[in-house]
Amino acid sequence: MAIDEPSYTVLEKSGDVELRAYDPMIVAETLVPGAMDSASNQGFRLIAGYIFGKNSARSGEAEKISMTAPVTLQAVPEKIDMTTPVTTEKVGEQWRVHFVMPSEYSMDTLPVPDNPAVRLREVPQAHYAVLRFSGLVNEKKRAAKIAELRQWLKARNITAVGAPELARYNPPWTLPFLRRNEIMIQYQTD
Repeated sequence: MAIDEPSYTVLEKSGDVELRAYDPMIVAETLVPGAMDSASNQGFRLIAGYIFGKNSARSGEAEKISMTAPVTLQAVPEKIDMTTPVTTEKVGEQWRVHFVMPSEYSMDTLPVPDNPAVRLREVPQAHYAVLRFSGLVNEKKRAAKIAELRQWLKARNITAVGAPELARYNPPWTLPFLRRNEIMIQYQTD
């Protein structure tokens, strides 16, 4: 069975890099402290709890929500300006972990998370440069792939406007060479 993914249009492709225009979406997200791997695991569990029934549907009963891909991990700055919630550098050890909600839901039809650590957020249409790669991802590989994508953007005079995000598409038992990972950086379009 296919798993839902966010809707986007590929605007340009160059090797393993794509420029994509993403449609608006809704995410369920949480902020967790710690090192990348432990924060990713903790965040995944919190949001998985929400989609597997730790929620209050508008009808009054808990509702299961279909799993989507990818699970996204983003380093969060210590201070976030609510009008521009992006940064280009990681500060501290806090991570934003999110799942994209299935497209058939709206903010009015999604169940409310029971856990206050999980929140729902609307994400407007945005443009991302995306570097696709396989294998296991640790901090060192994440940093190297971010540097590679930033270099690609710089060589084309494309201005990054967001903090890098790591998107993982496969369950943990997937063989490393079959895993789909992406580094995503929002960019300026005007």
